[in-house]
Amino acid sequence: MKVVILAGGQKSTISDMGENIPKPMVEIGGRPILWHIMKHFAQYGFKEFFVCGGYRVDTIKEYFTDFYIYESDITVDLEKNTVEIHKKRTEDWKVTVVDTGLNASPGQRIRAIGEYLEEEKSFLVTYGDCLSDVDAGALLQAHETNGKLVTLVMAKPHGRKQLLTIDKDNLLDYDNLSPVVADVAWVNADCFVLDGKVLEYLQGDCNLEEQVFRALSRLGQVATYRHEGYWTTLETRRDLAGAEVLWSEGQAPWIGTKR
Repeated sequence: MKVVILAGGQKSTISDMGENIPKPMVEIGGRPILWHIMKHFAQYGFKEFFVCGGYRVDTIKEYFTDFYIYESDITVDLEKNTVEIHKKRTEDWKVTVVDTGLNASPGQRIRAIGEYLEEEKSFLVTYGDCLSDVDAGALLQAHETNGKLVTLVMAKPHGRKQLLTIDKDNLLDYDNLSPVVADVAWVNADCFVLDGKVLEYLQGDCNLEEQVFRALSRLGQVATYRHEGYWTTLETRRDLAGAEVLWSEGQAPWIGTKR
């Protein structure tokens, strides 16, 4: 299954190094958040990625263009202008980076790469500042089983997120939002599987939650997948510091033991 990563937001303010780069390029353990997201999904065999860039998309393109060199030891002969690669270390991923516009909405970004997704029965979408240990294989299986157009990953809330209502059939009801009750509340974890037919609904401003998902939920076409494991969005310096500590201690849930 192809994985779409929404990485087109404005410059990051969560770290000193992020002043001139998009948030997904802020580093954890010396590697950008994008790498961590891809490493997680690659564990489940999902190794084809489409990065929807916007602000400073050139930094994302440059990173993956030079990825092979970044991950290997090299000898540069300045006189002969040659480069010799040693101890080749790379990833078996295929990464497509697309400039989807500076101010586009998430829905507009997905629509902008529609030509790459037209033949897909379904594809996974996540945000470029979101880390989790969600079982992507089980998520895909749940989506195929429920037969709905959308399967949203739901998690326990933290930060400023809209609480959502899940009915007895695990369908999402956008017209009846949950009261603030911490032990029963669920939020959109910014990760979801879309049926290829959803591309037809991405019209106009393409506000995913307020327009597309709300309309599809009224048709009974938005299912949920409850995730009770690790999940975070990197919105503040504290969030970034927490992820850095987990990584440095070898306890990063999104990677597990595969580092």
